[in-house]
Parts: sequence; structure tokens; C-alpha cells
Amino acid sequence: MELRSFSHGYGQITYHIVLVPKYRYKIFYNKRVKKDCESIFHNICTEKGYKIHALEVVDNHVHLFLEFHPSTSLSEVVQYLKGGSSYRLFKLHPELRTRYWGGGLWSSGKFYRSVGNVTADTIKHYIKESQGKPRTEVQSHRLKSRQRRINEV
Repeated sequence: MELRSFSHGYGQITYHIVLVPKYRYKIFYNKRVKKDCESIFHNICTEKGYKIHALEVVDNHVHLFLEFHPSTSLSEVVQYLKGGSSYRLFKLHPELRTRYWGGGLWSSGKFYRSVGNVTADTIKHYIKESQGKPRTEVQSHRLKSRQRRINEV
């Protein structure tokens, strides 16, 4: 995975997302439903401009490893994935409506975790060292300059 350039930024937005059907029913045990679900997620991601790094549909949940534009929120991405896939799966497999008679295929929750090439410790170190001085030196310098201004008055 590489950093990408956007109109006013440079970076990477990648997430591991897990979606679960209501009641954890094993609807993807059916090979046809599983294959259609994979195809639907690929289509949605292509339409919306999301890049799939990995996709795995198992019996009772779906793992997605996605990259998307920074102006798009994670909630918006999940909304498109759940809503679009639910609509299309019900259209292709009307028999699912007998199990999900209320109209909703996915559970209301989601799992997500941001994924990147650096660790939290690396970022903390970078922030601490980014000014070239340890934080305590910067604070003591600010205090001294504030004291000078007070003494000048």
C-alpha cells in the first residue's frame, strides 16, 4: 500500500471492516449467495471509488480491507456497503426475505479498525521529536518568554 496524493493532502485511509448479517445467520454458506455477495461488494466499491485490498466472505460475516478518499467518512462507506449490498442481494435472492422479513439484512453494528504502515509508538515518537526539541524544553522556553513580557510591563 502506498501513500496517495489528493487535491489538498497526501496520505492513506484504509480500514478493516467486518459486517455481520442479523442474528448471525449463516447465509453465506450457500455458495451462490456468497459469490453474489462478493460480486456486489466489488461493484459497489468500483462505483464509489473505494479500493479493495482484501475481501473474504465467510459463513456468517464479511471481512473487507478498504481504502477510500479522505473526504468520505467511514459511516458513509459502511452505509453504502450495507444498504447497497442488502438491496441487491434481496433482489437476486428473494428467498432471503423469508428469513429477513423486516427488510434489513445486516446487523446494526459494525467492526472497524484503521490500518496503516506505522505503529502508534512510531507516531508518538514522530510527534514528540517533530519540533526538534523535547516537549519539556519547549514549555520552559515559553514560560521564560512570558516572564520577560511580564517584567517589561
